[in-house]
Amino acid sequence: MRIYKLACRGWRGLTGACVIEGRPALVGWPAVPNLRQGAAGASVKSSFEIEAGIAVKLVKAQIKNFRSMEDSGEFDIDQIACLIGKNEAGKSALLQALAALNPHPSTPLKLDKERDYPRRHLASYAELHPKDPAVVVLTEWEFDDGELATLEEMLGKASVDRRVRVQRRYGEDFSIDATIDTKKIIKHLFAKFGVTGDDAKALAGATTTAQLIEELNAVPAPSEPQANLRAHLLNEGTAITQVHRFVAQHLPRFMYVSSYDRMDGTVQFQQLQELQDQGLLDHEEHRGKKLFVEFLRYAGISPADLLRQTTFETHNALLQAASNKITDQILEYWTQSSDLSVEVRVSAGMAGDPAPFQTGNVARARIYNALHRVDTPFSERSSGFVWFFSFLVRFAQIRNEAAPVILLLDEPGLTLHGKAQLDLQRFFRERLAPHHQIIFSTHSPFMVPANDLGSVRVLQDAVEQRGARRIPLGTKVVGHLQSQDADALFPLRAAVSPA
Repeated sequence: MRIYKLACRGWRGLTGACVIEGRPALVGWPAVPNLRQGAAGASVKSSFEIEAGIAVKLVKAQIKNFRSMEDSGEFDIDQIACLIGKNEAGKSALLQALAALNPHPSTPLKLDKERDYPRRHLASYAELHPKDPAVVVLTEWEFDDGELATLEEMLGKASVDRRVRVQRRYGEDFSIDATIDTKKIIKHLFAKFGVTGDDAKALAGATTTAQLIEELNAVPAPSEPQANLRAHLLNEGTAITQVHRFVAQHLPRFMYVSSYDRMDGTVQFQQLQELQDQGLLDHEEHRGKKLFVEFLRYAGISPADLLRQTTFETHNALLQAASNKITDQILEYWTQSSDLSVEVRVSAGMAGDPAPFQTGNVARARIYNALHRVDTPFSERSSGFVWFFSFLVRFAQIRNEAAPVILLLDEPGLTLHGKAQLDLQRFFRERLAPHHQIIFSTHSPFMVPANDLGSVRVLQDAVEQRGARRIPLGTKVVGHLQSQDADALFPLRAAVSPA
């Protein structure tokens, strides 16, 4: 069995050279065959297609050489992981370092040596890392049974280890370490293409699929099985290239969120269309408007659906159906008041309203309180309700993304009452966790999963006493049972203490 390290630059576009065992995979070959570039970006034609919602699972991580983390130590990650620790312990830094491994386009975090490398060692960087740039993120991922079966169909039974390692250094794209059994892979390929007898003997010197290609190229008059095997390998690439491509296609992107968008309560459809046409709807100043569009989609309608209606009854029925649906979904997780309902209204702008709401078609979200029998604009509700509502709308849509996503949430729910934070935890478990891994930080005992303390990771400062001097060793990440830091553990102890 051999361990190969394949480092490919710019994997999503796959435009760079792949290096195996310190040499090109095959002279004259593209890094990954059959690359085609389209308007939406590069894609790879292969014998398998990416499946929405399918992703390798992150099981371990380690952060090194990043701000306060000289070496966090390796720590396990579950479907949901909760990070606790004092202020300035490094919770945000950990999430940002993870995000830089394979960032989501909406949160394109990048590693910067001058900004991110631990300052007290920056002057000694060249001495400490004389050959390769410093490693920042080391991760371990696990294939599920379906993914492993797909790989074994491609390369043979028990030919690929269930776990792979992905890391990233300063100034480089991520690289992948995969353990493959080349003997089993070559045996599988021979059986698949019927390479037997003298045909197999002629290729007996190959111990890797790269060597197998070279030996096939050297056969002066290949048989039909040899020719078919050669064509297959030229099309699909070496075994390690195929494993890399599979991991790259299934590796989740990290979405880091520290600033949580708040939905606008009123929008003008014509302005929305103009912003959409100009490609401005994703700009920071218009995120609240975009969230209103996602709110309508969450309710099962779109601005186009509303504008194309030509009779009052169909228009009103559509709005009522949307209002009922969004009310049911929101109140499932907002348990502080059962008297609230959400109403969606669309009307012509009125001359006395502020621009741009005095003309065109204006949509409004309003909240009706049955107890007090009054409705108010969405924007005038409590900051906690607006945050919770906006969060549910935004993240309920994340599961519709074509590529898998891991959510990195920095202190979510700060403005929420303790009961609403418990509701938010339930939303994590029931709506987000079935589709995404979630890693979040918190200071609140109401956000610590008291019934799943094994998912809690504690960030704490490590200090070495050398005589009278205290030498900082950086932030360490440990399980709650390994931590003795009373201040760091305070939220957890409060979460499990009897009322």
